Formats: sequence, C-alpha cells, structure tokens
Amino acid sequence: MTADAEYEAALADLADLMGEPAPAAPTPVPDPHGWDDEEEDDTEGVDQEEQPELYYGSVDEFVREVILPMYQRKVGPRGHRRWASQWWRSAEAVSRLDSLWRSWEHLRQDGATGMSSWWRDHADYHMERLFDPDGPFGASQEANKPGDPLPYEAPPPGLFTDARTEATS
Repeated sequence: MTADAEYEAALADLADLMGEPAPAAPTPVPDPHGWDDEEEDDTEGVDQEEQPELYYGSVDEFVREVILPMYQRKVGPRGHRRWASQWWRSAEAVSRLDSLWRSWEHLRQDGATGMSSWWRDHADYHMERLFDPDGPFGASQEANKPGDPLPYEAPPPGLFTDARTEATS
C-alpha cells in the first residue's frame, strides 16, 4: 500500500469513528523546488551540446602563452608585487591560475564582452591576490626588470597534462 493509499484509508477510518463521510484526500501539490524523490531523468536520448575545443591544453600552457607575456610588470622583494617562477609549487597559485585559464576558455566564446568580463571579474581579481606581498609568492626573492615577462621555470614533466589529448583518448 502506498503512502497516499494509507493516508486515504486512515481518513476513512477516522470518518467512520466520527460518524461522518470521509473527506476527500487533498490534491498533491508539486514540489516548487523540484526536489521530488521520484523525479525521472529526462536527459536520456537527448544530444548534449558539444563543448568547444580548448584553445590551451593546460594551465601551464596558459601561463606561458597568456599570463607571462601580458603581465610585464616589475616584480621583486623590494617592490609591491611578488611572483615565483615555480608558481606551480603553490596550491593557491595553481588553483587561481587554473580558474583564470578555465574562465578565459569559456569567456573567449563571447565575442562581444567576454574578454572585458574576463579582465574585470577574473584576471584583475586573481592576479592582484597572486602579486600581493601577503599572497602565495610573498616569500619570493625573484625579480625582473620593467617591461620583462614574469619569471618562469617549467614544471616537472607530467605535472600538467594536455586536456585536449585527454578528451580525445
């Protein structure tokens, strides 16, 4: 017996005890939040929208090709910006740079305001925290000259695999 049938039977029993006709069972109200336990999967057989191919295959490639050449700012222990050539040693830096890469990959598809949004909402925000003397590179003693790219050292082989080749495997 289902819960609804049990409820209706209990109402009928209660009505019999009181000598009254059984009230009508209330009409079930749909869950406004869509949290019904018995919800069916309606995505079966529906073609999923194909994701655009990544332009850069890894966060390291993105750092080399976008971040390093674009941010030609002086960094060093005596200035107000810090950077480490071994950025990949910092979990916070990897997470922030990976977020920058993935948001760039998404927003590059928007030819109207995508890059403006990326700079304002993502790059400016995360790079400010990465450059901060209290940020993940605060102890770095590395420096560059004004107009030079940020210091860079390649990560160990295999640390960042190319996501484009993983997707086709």
